[in-house]
Amino acid sequence: MTDKFHLGWFLNFVADEWKGMWGDGGQDFTGDFYVEVAKSLERAKFDYILIEDKLMVSTAYGGTMEYDLKHGVNPKHDPVPLAVLIAAATKRIGVVPTMSTSFYPPFLLARLCSTVDHIARGRFGWNVVTSAEDRSAQNFGLDHLYEHDERYARASEYLDLVSQLWESWEPDAIERDHLTGTYANHKKVHTVDFEGKYYKCRGPLNTAPSPQYRPTIAQAGASPPGRELAARHADTIVSPANTVEAMKEYRDDIHARMRAIGRDPSECKVLYLASPVVADTYEEAVAKRERWFNDPENIEYMLAELSSITEIDFAAFDLDAPLPKDLTTNGERGTLAAFVAGGEDKTLRELVTGSGLFSHTPFVGTPAQVAEEMGDVMAQVGGDGFLLTTPVMRLNRRYLAEITEGLVPELQRRGLTRTEYTTTMLRDHLREF
Repeated sequence: MTDKFHLGWFLNFVADEWKGMWGDGGQDFTGDFYVEVAKSLERAKFDYILIEDKLMVSTAYGGTMEYDLKHGVNPKHDPVPLAVLIAAATKRIGVVPTMSTSFYPPFLLARLCSTVDHIARGRFGWNVVTSAEDRSAQNFGLDHLYEHDERYARASEYLDLVSQLWESWEPDAIERDHLTGTYANHKKVHTVDFEGKYYKCRGPLNTAPSPQYRPTIAQAGASPPGRELAARHADTIVSPANTVEAMKEYRDDIHARMRAIGRDPSECKVLYLASPVVADTYEEAVAKRERWFNDPENIEYMLAELSSITEIDFAAFDLDAPLPKDLTTNGERGTLAAFVAGGEDKTLRELVTGSGLFSHTPFVGTPAQVAEEMGDVMAQVGGDGFLLTTPVMRLNRRYLAEITEGLVPELQRRGLTRTEYTTTMLRDHLREF
């Protein structure tokens, strides 16, 4: 029996399975569908919902916007207002929208995070990304995105600055003293006078300290600079679930980096991306997975998604031949590495139909079989949990119910995941076990 592990959910804010009978119907973008999703995940006692984001319509696949728009890869709404809507409609589950250090001014982001953490009563997190696409950079007046390692150097300074802004008010600075007529004690609010290589800011933040004091930080660093950033700042890390060995290596490496800078490894939970496929029988689950992954529309969708993330045109490669061995990217290197890790001699078709985008650890079978397998994997890795998402990145009500009403109860029966929330704030959820 392994120890209890954490569950998160990886969400897009449109477009989901708008063509199918189990999706949101594509009728409006009020967020109602996603609030319904969040309530289901809260009933299943997930730690948090991470809301992905991109800031462009991609032309990476085939050199045109056609496939990105046809499949609804990158048309999506700003995740922060959705996080506020979800937080207002729920009581315990955390909400973690994505915001880019390359494009948000640090003061603006620090203030926004503090504000939403108040609204969410301490359940707000920030998924830190540097962005990975030239098309995003071009929407903000740049010709090209900064080089990969330069982005992480900038992000490291950025996080130092926003951390100082969050700490510019001492926790007890607000007094609300009616006798002296004092709202906040000026001796407990400080300028930061930050001047680095990339950023300069006077401070202090003009926002009252939030319930968590600083938001819960999520990160997905896979490259050495990304791992270093995550080890220094993250409360939770998202990592592809390749093999048990790779998962364990990643977690051990993050823990070693944390110890080297004086952080307790228990302060950061590594969650591995996974897309379980469950059905009444093992044979039905395998058939479902094969149907999804071998659908030509889904193959094109996944390759367009992969192209947008990595800025590599996968339309230029023969589906039935192996990929070139020297592929490099200034985009998401971790995603590319995770994808090609499926096998050097496999064809592009075999890679995409064998693993989807993020996971080479196939959890397929009945809810009981998958729950057992997930527990075994966590026992071998050592923790800390899974960030679940749909196999082809399109959410529908049927898949959600199969996970929350089918798989999660099996996990709970085995004592693998929580059956109740015992804390109220997101960072406390993560540090509970």
